[in-house]
Amino acid sequence: MNSNSDNLIRVLPLHVANKIAAGEVVERPASVAKELVENAIDAGAKSIRIAIADGGRKLVSVQDDGCGMNRADALLSLERQATSKILDVDDIEKISTLGFRGEAIPSIASVSRFSITTRRRGSDEGTLVKVNAGTVVEVIAAGCPPGTLVEVRDLFCNVPARKKFLRSAATEESHIKSIFTVSAIAHPDIAFSLSVDGREVHRLSAANNAKDRILDIFGKDFVSELLPIEATCNKVKVTGFIERPNLAMPSRRDQYIFVNGRPATAPSVAYAMREAYPRRAGDARPAAVIFIELPPTDVDVNVHPTKREVRFRNNSSIKEAIITAIEEAVSLKPQEKSIIPPPVEKASCTIVQPLERKTPTPVVDLIAPQPTPPPVATPVASEPPQSAPVAMEFAIEPDSTSSKPWAWFKFLAQTDSGYLLIETDAGVVTVNPQAARERVAFEQLLATGATKKATIQNLLIPETVQMSPSDFARIKAALPAITAMGFALEEFGHDTYKIDAVPQLIGGISPGAVLATIARDLSEGSVRRGGDRWREELIAKSIARSFAGASVKMTSEGAAKLIEELCSCRMPYVCPRGKPVMIFTSTRELNRKFDRT
Repeated sequence: MNSNSDNLIRVLPLHVANKIAAGEVVERPASVAKELVENAIDAGAKSIRIAIADGGRKLVSVQDDGCGMNRADALLSLERQATSKILDVDDIEKISTLGFRGEAIPSIASVSRFSITTRRRGSDEGTLVKVNAGTVVEVIAAGCPPGTLVEVRDLFCNVPARKKFLRSAATEESHIKSIFTVSAIAHPDIAFSLSVDGREVHRLSAANNAKDRILDIFGKDFVSELLPIEATCNKVKVTGFIERPNLAMPSRRDQYIFVNGRPATAPSVAYAMREAYPRRAGDARPAAVIFIELPPTDVDVNVHPTKREVRFRNNSSIKEAIITAIEEAVSLKPQEKSIIPPPVEKASCTIVQPLERKTPTPVVDLIAPQPTPPPVATPVASEPPQSAPVAMEFAIEPDSTSSKPWAWFKFLAQTDSGYLLIETDAGVVTVNPQAARERVAFEQLLATGATKKATIQNLLIPETVQMSPSDFARIKAALPAITAMGFALEEFGHDTYKIDAVPQLIGGISPGAVLATIARDLSEGSVRRGGDRWREELIAKSIARSFAGASVKMTSEGAAKLIEELCSCRMPYVCPRGKPVMIFTSTRELNRKFDRT
């Protein structure tokens, strides 16, 4: 190039660079609130007060009682890449604070009317700095309490194009409330308050632990449906709470993930939660509050401008810890691990045969003292029509090793539509018997595959099944697992199998149809984790799915036996296909709906 006027590359003016940085850091008023709250937390605050006006468009204010700043630090905080969080490049590999880039304050100040009032504890006076769209207009001494108050007014006042993209005040307010919620959950030891348009809408005192903070935010009804989780694998600790599987709704709005105290997530976290949590129809997601703790050197928090996503050095350890924590939690029954104990604690019990009594006798829980459940109906001598209600009484035997979701249950009836109604110590349960049979069969088949002790049923007339070459090959590759579950197969000509025996569980269901289902599922399946266990699970799920179209007409004794088998399942709440097995309505919920106190 012949002259400087021909140069294509030039250094941007500082005010332009700040606006570009603001575009990365400041998306909306909630982004401002997030950055300021994180700074307050890093400053050691024990109390943080947030105030907004017009959804944050007119005002976002954050006041803390942290360490505060002197005059020089207050001015330096307005410079890009000025930070107290890191000193050299090595610190980037072990970040333990929330904010560290030194871009938030200058970026916010460059697109708003900004002021910061701050005083260090022990100092005689504080400092007030006012900035108008990136230009410092006033620096004066100020009387103020220890800590820092940052006020951001008229956001995007000098960037009208950005301002046009802001949503309604209600929408922007909801985003700020989300920031308030996640910050409060992540730091229960800090008191938080939120004022909207001059009215205080939330005040949270410092809590002893995350459970108490979640209770303060969401209330007892939400918290009572959560199960605690905890596991440690290879320096990765996972704690928190997850919704009971039978209650999960198809939404992620109640999922809160924290990595070393930072609201963030990663693809490996989402993957592990999908793998560990029972499948639900419609790809439902459970409510969850999960805290992941690991050495700072094992996580990179610097991969996203707003730090929403992190990258782990060892994804397999993260997955293993999350899967272990969730699977252990959901396999235990609600009364064993619920956060808020139900009215009656879990009894170690088993259900025995119906009692032959001539007069109604109450079912008595052996944990004393407890309220006596209402009397049951007198058993009738003959089996009534299927649609008639049938109340059956069951006694409780102590010292059983089985673990059940209820201290006691009483089978009431099977409805015309086929659902089973039972009463428990904590409420009323409606059971889908088809889904229940699938769950029972699935877990029994898995146990069979693990112990290699299948109970088989020989076919009087062997059945032959001709398959496509690809399906034939898939069955052949999975033959050890299929055989372990009770099938006796042998090759019988070109792409054909002869079936001599089947698992006793599926007696009465076409063996050929079940084998075709297994082949189809194998073609669509993939390895979840290492080893052959995934194939066993898939085959067991395929066989259990064969019950979906089977007619479910049973006697009262048969229905009670099914419920008893379901109680012994590791995961009685959903079938292998992800559909709910039962719907529980607590006595408290019934009383609320009927306005009974």
